Amino acid sequence: RSAWPQALLHLVQACAVTWANMSMLRVQKRLAASVLKCGKNKIWLDPNETTEIANANSRQNIRKLVKDGLIIRKPQVIHSRARVRESLEARRKGRHMGRGKRRGTANARLPEQVIWMRRMRVLRRLLRKYRQSKKIDSHLYHELYMRSKGNVFKNKRVLMEYIHKKKAENARAKLLADQTEARRAKNKAARQRREERREQKRQDMLKSVAKEDASK
Repeated sequence: RSAWPQALLHLVQACAVTWANMSMLRVQKRLAASVLKCGKNKIWLDPNETTEIANANSRQNIRKLVKDGLIIRKPQVIHSRARVRESLEARRKGRHMGRGKRRGTANARLPEQVIWMRRMRVLRRLLRKYRQSKKIDSHLYHELYMRSKGNVFKNKRVLMEYIHKKKAENARAKLLADQTEARRAKNKAARQRREERREQKRQDMLKSVAKEDASK
């Protein structure tokens, strides 16, 4: 029982001495902060050399104490991002992203406008690539561009299928047109030959009649 008050007295005395020393060294800490270009909380004063530090009352003396290692600028406290990086890596894999973690609406988390812009850029990039490689002409490009803008194609696969189908239709129409044109040209040539034969027959008949008349 008698030991407790004695220990408490020693503790109070030690605290009083420490407080007196610290209040004594307030000027030195301010000067050291100015010399080392940092805040006062970053300054460490050697508690075993308080007397020598207390005698330093100029910046020059403070610089000497810094050189001797009695006054030190504390290192910067490191705020580690290791845990943050680990959390972000997990989120990229889809962890911690379930229904219970979602705060905003679906449109707020991934806006419809962003989805539309991404889709348009993909489709228009494909159209430009096809036009540059001469897979489609400028007329088909313009038609598909406007159809894309009108929300006709859901994704790139649908657009590619439409392009192949359209090109096949155009090729078939061109083939039919060529066949029709060839048939028309053939019929015209046959008709012309027929007319020439008729004209030749008529000329022959006229000649024969003229001969008969001349013989009479």
